[in-house]
Amino acid sequence: MNERVQEKLKILADAAKYDVSCASSGSDRKNKAGGMGNSTGMGICHSYTEDGRCVSLLKVLLTNYCIYDCAYCVSRKSNDIKRAAFTVEEVVDLTMSFYRRNYIEGLFLSSGIFKNADYTMERLVRIAKDLRTLHNFNGYIHLKLIPGASDELVQQAGLYADRLSANLELPSEASLKIIAPEKSYDQVYLPMNYLKEAIVEYRREKKQNRHTPIFAPAGQSTQMVIGASPETDLHILKLSSELYQNQNLKRVYYSGYIPVSNDTRLPTLVAPPLVRENRLYQADWLIRFYGFKYNEIVDDRNPHLDEQYDPKLVYALRNMHLFPVTLQTAPYEMILRVPGIGVKSAQKIVAARRYHSLHLDLLKKLRVAVNRAKYFINVPGNHLLKQYYPEMIRKELAGANPTDHQPQQLMLFA
Repeated sequence: MNERVQEKLKILADAAKYDVSCASSGSDRKNKAGGMGNSTGMGICHSYTEDGRCVSLLKVLLTNYCIYDCAYCVSRKSNDIKRAAFTVEEVVDLTMSFYRRNYIEGLFLSSGIFKNADYTMERLVRIAKDLRTLHNFNGYIHLKLIPGASDELVQQAGLYADRLSANLELPSEASLKIIAPEKSYDQVYLPMNYLKEAIVEYRREKKQNRHTPIFAPAGQSTQMVIGASPETDLHILKLSSELYQNQNLKRVYYSGYIPVSNDTRLPTLVAPPLVRENRLYQADWLIRFYGFKYNEIVDDRNPHLDEQYDPKLVYALRNMHLFPVTLQTAPYEMILRVPGIGVKSAQKIVAARRYHSLHLDLLKKLRVAVNRAKYFINVPGNHLLKQYYPEMIRKELAGANPTDHQPQQLMLFA
């Protein structure tokens, strides 16, 4: 790698770190004779930074030049930073070179907007196309859709990329108009809507004709910056639920706002709101995999997620009339709502109770977090049950986690 490309990589990889929507899943792109790489249904290999961000892909911007002046963005046109831009060939060569060295398992490519949306999007598509057609690269590719890009370019992107994403950026259009006045929700929803319909259509055709090309097999995602605008967690989770339901998104990513300017339109923060970001991911997980509705987690009386306790535990403490749950007979959907019981553990419980009487020792073998679940379940040998009140449980769990207020890696469910 020559010094000029190395300097570009340093600049554009650093600028890309603020985009968190780079995890992969759901793609199954097999290798072909003479080709290189593959993507499996489990996605790609990942490594993580201390705050949990994925850094496993070659994650770069095509350029950090931008015609927009979004206050929250380090690449905004008014920011005095060193600028750089890759050529199409340089990104292709970097991807292939890094893959051969086993540095990466795929490419995550975004870009600032230079000239206009289609001019930028056309270059992103060319990179993916060259990797697929000229180099027979079958590894994972995630492309960012440029707001305002034409349907034709979105359609081409879907033929070469595994996942596409169009970022809403902020949780409401009112905030977007203040902080990023050149952008609009319409610009984002147009490619998002087109992509949703195209994915459905291609999958329908694939069932009828096996020669139909695969189209965005890992679906689409979006990202919202959290903490740069005044929306509540209730507003954010309601919007996310609507996106999952109406746009068939694979993921909504939440990025804690990192102060990058002294713009008066932005709040003054001592540190990024990483705890809030983590709680939103936990609530999002409950909505996607545990059958929760967003308004069961937050509501008008409690519009923000609890910072000290995860949302599943808070839900249980607010609804003690639903507990304890008799695991031997309770429906699967109710078992999922017990703090300390995950999806796999709930499935194991339903399978095991057909042949065994459930008790605490057996639950431990089934990987249930008994120290947390014991307040909410009815099984032989558990003598806690109704004698505990919500505040008593809170105090006991707080005492069991003396490092709650110390800096640490945040887990999905502690």
